[in-house]
Amino acid sequence: MESSPPREEGLRERKRRETLHRIAEQGLKLFLSNGYEATTLDAIAEAAGISRRTFFYYFKSKEEILLAWQDGGFTETLRTAVLAQSKKQSPLSAVKNALLELTIRFQPDYKQTRVIERLMCSTEALRIRHQAKYVEQEQAVFGALCQMWPQPKRQPALRIVAMMSIGALRLAIDDWNRDQGKRPIAVYLREAFAGLKSEIGKGVVLAED
Repeated sequence: MESSPPREEGLRERKRRETLHRIAEQGLKLFLSNGYEATTLDAIAEAAGISRRTFFYYFKSKEEILLAWQDGGFTETLRTAVLAQSKKQSPLSAVKNALLELTIRFQPDYKQTRVIERLMCSTEALRIRHQAKYVEQEQAVFGALCQMWPQPKRQPALRIVAMMSIGALRLAIDDWNRDQGKRPIAVYLREAFAGLKSEIGKGVVLAED
């Protein structure tokens, strides 16, 4: 009897995840077939087999469906991955290695990524939100670095490291998309960081300390 509540909670959570995924999946299908602007919340709810009221329990808007596909928890996962890095390496190397581990562990699907990227650029509001994603990632990296190296005097340099690291990630993604995903994204990421380090110079504190 005492073990029944945990099983009930586990079942409820599983059903919630399944419903969340079903809504996101049906929403993406409708965006592709009808266009983002033409797709209504009612259409998504009907396709997912839920009520409009239930839709709002999982998502606040149809924009959030795209954001769920776009980020997929990556920002928080990146923060955790940076914190797991050794402090014996430089902050820049810590972020680089965290990003490499994630891109190798979670091999992105090129076709799906391109579809979502195209949808995220279909309206001005989505384009703004698309750019905001990188700011959020930058802030997550900066917060993790400050937690690892808490000295206040280092914060300006750590913020620059966070900005450059996400810039390298964006460059790697752009090159990966340009080449239509012919090589693993980790290859482009290594090249982006190698170019960054070359430009900074070996003696600069951001690259080596």
